[in-house]
Amino acid sequence: MMRITLLAATAAIALTAPTAQAATVEDKAAATLLGGAKFAKAKESLKGDYDKIIQDIITLTEIEAPPFKEDARGAAYMAMLKAEGLTDVERDEVGNVMGLRKGTGGGPLIVVTAHLDTVFPGGTNVKVRREGNGLYAPGIGDDTSSLPVLLAFIRAMNRAGYTTKADILFMGNVGEEGPGDLRGSRYLFQKGKYKDAIKYFISFEPGGAGRITNAGTGSRRYKVTFNGPGGHSMGDFGIVSPAFAMANAMVEFGKIKAPAEPKTVYNVGILEGGTSVNSIPFATAMTIDMRSNGKPELDAEEKQFLALLQPAVDAENAARSTAKGKISYDAKLIGDRPVGTTPLDARIIRVATAVAKGSGVTPKYGAGSTDSNIPMSMGVEAVTLGSGFDTFRAHSLEEGMKMNPPEDLKNMAVGLATVLTLAEAR
Repeated sequence: MMRITLLAATAAIALTAPTAQAATVEDKAAATLLGGAKFAKAKESLKGDYDKIIQDIITLTEIEAPPFKEDARGAAYMAMLKAEGLTDVERDEVGNVMGLRKGTGGGPLIVVTAHLDTVFPGGTNVKVRREGNGLYAPGIGDDTSSLPVLLAFIRAMNRAGYTTKADILFMGNVGEEGPGDLRGSRYLFQKGKYKDAIKYFISFEPGGAGRITNAGTGSRRYKVTFNGPGGHSMGDFGIVSPAFAMANAMVEFGKIKAPAEPKTVYNVGILEGGTSVNSIPFATAMTIDMRSNGKPELDAEEKQFLALLQPAVDAENAARSTAKGKISYDAKLIGDRPVGTTPLDARIIRVATAVAKGSGVTPKYGAGSTDSNIPMSMGVEAVTLGSGFDTFRAHSLEEGMKMNPPEDLKNMAVGLATVLTLAEAR
C-alpha cells in the first residue's frame, strides 16, 4: 500500500539538502555506471525479459494473498528466488521470503523488497483479464507488479556480469497492507537474523522513476467499543445507550483541529453494533485512523482523541438512566506505524537522486506509508521507489496496470541502476 504525498525539498519535514561535494561524488558514480557497457547489457536483459515479467505478474496475481494468508504466494515467490541462483533462500517466522546475492565482501547489507500481500480477502476473484494494453485484477498493481521486477533485476545483474561490494538481500515481505501493520518489515528489523546487519533498505512499490519516498507517514489506529446494558427500544426507553455515547465521541473527534503542516489527518472508517432496529444496542464500535508526517503532531492528535472518550461516556451516563447499568468503553490500539525520515543528505538518497538525474528524470521527494517506515524510524537509511509500471484503481476490484514497454523499461532501469550504484557494482 502506497500513500504518497510529494514534497518540495523545503517542506516541513525538516530535511537537509545534500552538499555540492557529496552530490558530485554520487553523480560521478551514477554517470560511470549508467554509461558503462555492462549496464547496456543489463538494460538489454530487462528488455528481453519484458514478456516474462508480465507472465510472472499474472502468475503471482492469480495466487491470492490476503492479509495474514500470504503463504501460498510466498512459496511461489521463494521458488522463483531459488531459480535465480540466490543463496540462503528461506522463509522466516512471519512469512517473509528472501535470498542473498553475495557481494565480494567488505560492503554493507542492502535489502531490496516488495510486499507479497494485497488488501483483498480470501475468495476474491483474482483472475487476470487483458484488455488492449491493460491488465486487470485485484492486487495486480499494489504490489504484485513489483515482485517480478526484482527477479528481472537479479537476471540483469547476472547476465551483465556485475559483482557488488555489498551483499543484497532480495525479499518478498508480508504484512505491508492495513491490518498487517508492517509486520514483515517490523520482524525483519526487530527479530530477524539480519536485523543488526542491514545498512540500506529499498522498498519497491508501483509507479515510475524519479519518485523518491524518503519520509514515512505515521499512523495510529484504534477500535473503540462502547458497552452498555442494552434493552428493548420501547420497554427500556430512557436507559443509557452505547450508540449515543459513541455519537458523542464522534462529534468531539470531528472538532479536533489538525495542523496542515506537517500534514495531519483523522478519519472514522468503520461503524459497528446493534442487533435489531427495535433494540437498544449492548455494544457499538468505531474504528478510527489518525495519520501525520510529524511524530509530535501524531502524538498530540492521539492524546486528544483518547482524552475525549471518557467525557463522551460520562455525558451519556448523565443524560439517561443508569438503573440497569452504565456505559463503559474499551480502546484497543490495532495499528501503529511509526513516523520516520531519511534526510536528503543520506547516501541512499544521494544515490537515488544522482541516478534519477543521470537518467534524465527529475527526482521528486515525498512522504508515504510503506515498509520503509520501520527502518526510517530506527535511523536506518531507507527509501521507497517506483518499480516501473503505471498502475491505477489500487485497492479496487478494477485495479489494473498499463503495459508500455519503452516507458516501463526506462523506469525499471532507473531502479536497477539505483541498486547497483548503492551496492558499489563493478
